[in-house]
Amino acid sequence: MTNDTLADHAGQITAAGRLLSTARRILFITGAGLSADSGLPTYRGVGGLYEGALTDMGLPIEQALSGEVFRRRPDITWRYLAQIEASCRDARPNAGHYAIARLEALHGHVTVLTQNVDGFHLMAGSRDVIEMHGTLRRLRCVDCGRSRHVDNYAGLTIPPECPYCGGTLRPDVVLFGESLPDPAVHRFEAVLAAGPDLVLSVGTGSAFPYIAGPVLWAASAGVPTIEINPGETPLSDKVDIRLRLRAAEALPAMLDAAGYSLDSGRDARA
Repeated sequence: MTNDTLADHAGQITAAGRLLSTARRILFITGAGLSADSGLPTYRGVGGLYEGALTDMGLPIEQALSGEVFRRRPDITWRYLAQIEASCRDARPNAGHYAIARLEALHGHVTVLTQNVDGFHLMAGSRDVIEMHGTLRRLRCVDCGRSRHVDNYAGLTIPPECPYCGGTLRPDVVLFGESLPDPAVHRFEAVLAAGPDLVLSVGTGSAFPYIAGPVLWAASAGVPTIEINPGETPLSDKVDIRLRLRAAEALPAMLDAAGYSLDSGRDARA
């Protein structure tokens, strides 16, 4: 991790703002680091919910939150889903989410691919969002397939029953060991086929090939790339601009450098 400040990256912020102002189609790829600025805990690491090797039930959290365990023991998976949701319940989108939404509102051609399941991008006002791992706020019945939206899990029986058929509900998220949803994958493929001319990786460790791949493709094709992450990732030495900063401070600064105003209700360049 780093203690770098905006002043340490002043020249890079200016260069990043210039890219934002001239790009035609912008792709953001976001991960847990962006929502961490809203106070959301990660599963592991500093401030994580599950610091130890095992949960209180003696399972790694990745196993407890797997599709295999959910099929056999939905009560176990729901136990930890409910803990995660409760720890996030009072959190809200941060300045990074709002900066991306502001850019989309003014620019138009901005797509967000997020690994996060908190729904913060949509809450902040972004519209072209691909929730690759789904969302905790939509529950789907594994028996009848009907779904419902919930603001939070307060008052739900754990595990909850479907109000229509009595079957078991599950959050419409990708559990460990499950395949990515086809609609989200197809949307992402269409975005890549359209040819973004600026790709930003924000708050993600880029561990999955489908997350790192677009950045590597862009870099090899001469498309400008930006990484915003206080820590090192496999992409850190491959991007054009590397900002060792928190997303909630870097993104608003980049909008300012691009001539957009996040605080006022209009484009500062008007």
